[in-house]
Amino acid sequence: MQRLFWMVEAAVFYCLTLVVAVTPVVLLERCVIPLGFVLSRLVPGRRTVVDDNLKNALPFLEQHPLWSACHHDGRLLAQASFEHLIQSLTEICKLYHGRGDGLIDGIEVRGYQHYEAARAKGKGVICFSGHCGNWELMALAFSRLFGNGAVVARRQNNPFLNRMVERMRMSYRSRIIYKKGAIRGILNALRSGELVGILADQAANPEDGVLIEVMGRTAWASKSPVLIARKSRAPLLPVFIHREGGHHVITFHPEHIFSGDESDAGTQRETQALSRYVENFVAAHPAQWYWVHRRWKRAGAPA
Repeated sequence: MQRLFWMVEAAVFYCLTLVVAVTPVVLLERCVIPLGFVLSRLVPGRRTVVDDNLKNALPFLEQHPLWSACHHDGRLLAQASFEHLIQSLTEICKLYHGRGDGLIDGIEVRGYQHYEAARAKGKGVICFSGHCGNWELMALAFSRLFGNGAVVARRQNNPFLNRMVERMRMSYRSRIIYKKGAIRGILNALRSGELVGILADQAANPEDGVLIEVMGRTAWASKSPVLIARKSRAPLLPVFIHREGGHHVITFHPEHIFSGDESDAGTQRETQALSRYVENFVAAHPAQWYWVHRRWKRAGAPA
């Protein structure tokens, strides 16, 4: 019975994404606002998470030097975040069905000199990022724009769906290293001189993470990027994608230089430093972060 359910789920996913993929862009753009509203009502539990996250993060973000929102209304930001999700999902549907070349061709790259400098070291490149902008577009674009690479991702519970998404991604030469047992695959890719993308802005389990401050509140964060960078000695570049006008922008920041302190306290400080890059992104593009995630879970009440 489980196998049948998985097959039906994969078939529905394929058909729905195909319908979106063949729908003209002009029509999809007109549907973003109403569909964003519908999505926020279809998942009331997640809307509650978004509202709570924004309520507690806004006091910090409004004091941030990069804060860019023209309003301070959490409800409006919440709605804008759902509209951004809808826009990103429609783009992913087109990408998955081979209609995303225009999206990739239209990407603007900033800070490319930082990538070139890191690549020249010959140890591979760790691209540290978060669930910012259309991160799936960035993952699929990496290999086409910058050479061989892989991204770290969670395996889908549905094996049929997982296989389908794998095939769709491979058409863009985008390779996945699955999170379970990922360290060996990441180190091998870096030794081969590849680029490895890691999204590390979600709540970690206490056994895999360290406690840091995220937007003014205590949160568990993965220490894996720090440990991998130390083990591989590969340069780590913070890199993010955001929507700007009618196109997307990928920005490479300068290589993050580690202090050399490999104690537990040093690991915590470096994890905190990496999290600041995500905070900067959120302050500059508040509607383009994945607010539906319970980022502060397991870490206690808001400060």
